[in-house]
Amino acid sequence: MAKQKILFVVNPISGTGKQNEFIKVFNDILDVSKYSYDLEYTEYRGHATLLSQKAQNNYSMVVAVGGDGTVNEVAKGLIGSNCCTMGIIPVGSGNGLARHLKLPMNVKEAIEIINQNKSQSIDTATINGEHFVNVAGLGFDAHIAHLFAVAKKRGPIPYAKIATYEFQRYKPLTYDVFIEGQPYHMTAFLISFANSAQFGNNAYISPHAIINDGLLDVCLMSEFPKVEAGQLAIKLFNKRLDKSKHMKIVRATHIKIKSCENIKAHLDGEPVNFLKELEIKINPSSLNVIYNSNPTKLQALSSKIKNSLPNSYKNIIDKI
Repeated sequence: MAKQKILFVVNPISGTGKQNEFIKVFNDILDVSKYSYDLEYTEYRGHATLLSQKAQNNYSMVVAVGGDGTVNEVAKGLIGSNCCTMGIIPVGSGNGLARHLKLPMNVKEAIEIINQNKSQSIDTATINGEHFVNVAGLGFDAHIAHLFAVAKKRGPIPYAKIATYEFQRYKPLTYDVFIEGQPYHMTAFLISFANSAQFGNNAYISPHAIINDGLLDVCLMSEFPKVEAGQLAIKLFNKRLDKSKHMKIVRATHIKIKSCENIKAHLDGEPVNFLKELEIKINPSSLNVIYNSNPTKLQALSSKIKNSLPNSYKNIIDKI
């Protein structure tokens, strides 16, 4: 049987720096009896999309080795392809889609998921024709995405510092929102379009979002007293933000938004600028992705292996 060909698209400056570990170990863990592979490094914004587009006819899988931005770029090149699947080695700051797909954050375990080669078809979506696969939005999270994109340090801690500082200064804007034609006029702290449940780092913007139901979860968070920020943050991380009186979630396929100002937004955490009107659409079952079909089994195996090692090695693993 002929080997399947994989293209690994590596973002050398992504997130946490774990891509360096990937380079060291992937050749030992990848099942080379089933796969042959090539490796490409991204050199500029948008490069991963070009690489994945070119790969469609020659590879059965393109694996994004990076964070949410790299995943977004690789996905853009594969949306609508019936013959090429996207895999993910999550080495970014948030890893939102990877976490929703139950992929392990450990690089070695993530490569094992590639070996298993279990795939499913998921929805994608667009804002004014620009694709996203996980979560997009406007308001506070978009404001932070624009600032984080030019920050000197990456990772969840620098992101949290920026968000904490900017929260006191942020002024919510007013929008006219039309969900399947139904109007909502509101001053919004944020408006998110959730294809999956979380932003990343287990921050659940829409805990019950389903990634292949043909619908987007439109998350409308109204302006709220700043003294309630701590409670809302807790709800965000314990999967209860949908229970807040300040949050309304509506499932839809088609949304329009109008503003009096040009709109700052983000697509899978990547900052973008739009004019005063947005049109958001769902693209059902438009991307094939590798997912973890049995996360409990994998976690149990990982724990069993780890517990059999000396403490000195356990400590090393915990840092990976």
